Formats: sequence, structure tokens, C-alpha cells
Amino acid sequence: MTTIDPTNLKTTKEIGRPDILFCVAHLPDSTRLWAGSSDGKVYELDPMAEPNQLGELAGHQGFVTGVCLTDKHVVSGAYDGRLMWWDRDSREQVRSVEAHQKWIRGVVASPDSKLVASVADDMVCRLWNTDSGELVRELHGHQPNTPQNFPSMLYCCAFSSDGAQLATADKLGHVVVWEVASGNQLGTVDAPIMYTWDPKQRLHSIGGVRSVAFSPDGRLLALGGTGQINNIDHLEALARVEVFDWRKGERTHEFPGDEHKGLVERLAFDPEGKWLLAAGGDNGGFVKIFDVEASKIARQDKAPMHVHDFAASESWDSIYAVGHNKLVVWQFET
Repeated sequence: MTTIDPTNLKTTKEIGRPDILFCVAHLPDSTRLWAGSSDGKVYELDPMAEPNQLGELAGHQGFVTGVCLTDKHVVSGAYDGRLMWWDRDSREQVRSVEAHQKWIRGVVASPDSKLVASVADDMVCRLWNTDSGELVRELHGHQPNTPQNFPSMLYCCAFSSDGAQLATADKLGHVVVWEVASGNQLGTVDAPIMYTWDPKQRLHSIGGVRSVAFSPDGRLLALGGTGQINNIDHLEALARVEVFDWRKGERTHEFPGDEHKGLVERLAFDPEGKWLLAAGGDNGGFVKIFDVEASKIARQDKAPMHVHDFAASESWDSIYAVGHNKLVVWQFET
């Protein structure tokens, strides 16, 4: 693989949109993307082509906040609690499943494409057979309410690179690592600073772990969110990342932030596990690159928008980011 300089990140394409794109999936060995939108549709896009919008998949009732690719399908999840399978080539709907009782926050495919995992505000992670759409297993490991008896949310999940483990993360900053084959809990870690409760002015809570990622060797687990918030009507705290040796339950890295505010909406390790890419935002957006070995920030910049998700090319020379009213392509120069 070509050696990438993580500090040399350039914006090479910026495409304006009328909607908010909450999630994105990238087709390997191409520049084709599928992105979930605030208008209830999934759009097929190619930012390097003209026109850049190739088609649309319409069927959800509400925000589409999870999308992934399998060998043959696009799978999407939305505010309506439904998972939908679409034929990747014909764009026809293959099936629609009432998957969750509440808002589906995340949808990811296992590395071998045999399973799809979905998490939602009903606080359950469900594993689905990719080909048949049948429910394989339910994972219950998160409390439905906060200690103040307000509803919690199950925001995100991620498979390890070998597909053997799955991590799920919630509003309280509680993360469970599961053995995929058995459904057994292997470990837990907690990032309580990422959760804020205001008992005086608003009687409301905010925050949570919004992104999670395994290192390529599966040893480390990175969590993204925000720090403690003084005014919970705004995302005024600094964006925060914590990294754990999840088997030991020990925090190995703490990046409390020193410049950009808001939520870390997406995290990913590079293929060698040397550095960690993070993006998110509040009213604006940011991108951060952490040197894992040196335990420091290698680079941080404003993004053109609040970033909700990104997907990397196989060589990690291109990053496709989506968010508020924009799609952006970043490239690392060698």
C-alpha cells in the first residue's frame, strides 16, 4: 500500500446539496457511493462523475441514518424503524423488514457480508442474515433509560476487521463488545464524560458515544463523542475521543480536544492502525487526525460542514464525507 502522509489532507471536491446526508457507504474499487438523506431516500452518487447523482432509492418514512453495502445489496435503516434491502444494480427494493420499534441509528455489514447489524433507540442490536433478511440474533446489553429515568439511545455499532467482535455504544457512554458467533458479552468500557445531565435548568441530557471503531488488530477500541456541556441547548463542549484496550478494560489514549467543538460522528483507523481519523461538528464541522503511536493530534481543520459520516477508499488515499448540505472528497497526498 502506498504510504500516506496523514498531515497532508486536501479538499479536492465539494458538492452542495439541499438535504442533510447522515450516512454513506462506498463501493470498493470505484468512486460510487450510497448516502442516506433527511428526505427519506438513499441516493446513489459518484462525486467524480457528471452528473454526480446517479439514482435514488425511495421507500423510508423519515431520516435515513444507516446504510451499508453487501455483495449484492444496499441495506438502509431509518427513523421509521425499518430495514430495507435494495438490489445494487437494478435499484429495486428486495425486502422491507420492521426491524426496530424506534429510530434506527446505525447499520453496518460484517466484513464477509454475511451479516448486517442494526442498532436503534429501542436499545437492541439485531443481527440479520444478509441473503434471507432473517433475524439471526438479538443483543441486549444497554439500559433503556438513563439514571434520571429519561430514554436512552443506542447510537452506533462496529465490527472488528475479522468480523469476530461487534461493539455497540449508547447515550450514557456505555460500550459493550460482543462475540458475534455466540452473542456473548466479551467486555465493556465506559466513557461517562461524554454524557451530560442538566438537573437544574433544562432537566435534559445530551451527548453519548456517537462513533466507535476497532483498530485493525482488534486490540483497541476508539470512542467518539463530546465533553461535558455547560449549556445543553448547544453542542458547546470540545469534541472528544477516548481509546481503550477493551479486553483489559483500560483506557490507553485520551484526546479531550483543544480547538473544535461538537460531536465526533465518525471514527476510523487507517489499515495499519498508526493513526485515527475523526470527523463531526456542531454548527460547523471538523476533521481530526490522531497519531496513535505518539498519542497526539497530528492535524485538525475545519470541515466545510457538520460531518455526519465518511467512508474511505481501500488505499485510504480518498475520504468521502457527507453532512449538512454537502458532500466532500478529501485526499491524502503522498
